[in-house]
Amino acid sequence: QLQLVESGGGLVQPGGSLRLSCATSGFTLDYFAIGWFRQAPGKEREGVSCVDSSGGSTNYADSVKGRFTISRDNAKNTVNLQMNSLKPEDTAVYYCAAVPSSIACTYSSDTWPRLFLGSDSGSWGQGTQVTVSS
Repeated sequence: QLQLVESGGGLVQPGGSLRLSCATSGFTLDYFAIGWFRQAPGKEREGVSCVDSSGGSTNYADSVKGRFTISRDNAKNTVNLQMNSLKPEDTAVYYCAAVPSSIACTYSSDTWPRLFLGSDSGSWGQGTQVTVSS
């Protein structure tokens, strides 16, 4: 059974940093693209970042480019999201998701989130809260 568990969320001041982790089990991470999404109250779930199965291709939402970095360690079955220079508008519940694709993250920033959200083969974690506030 595919499982994804997010951790690392919390309360941080504007300008601060957090490192989110997505621990996976029940499947071979090598064959899956992993995406990070977030959802703020009253808003739709949006794609934040994506990394393909090999880790060679990454994608970021314009709003986080230059501040967030996604990385994966297939040997440890984890995918991390390093978030720097956090802003209040980054406040949301953050989710990681997996889809059985080697190319999902090579699509445009508008397309790859839809591939995850519309996938019948996708798996999602329960989310971790990130709050950026002074």
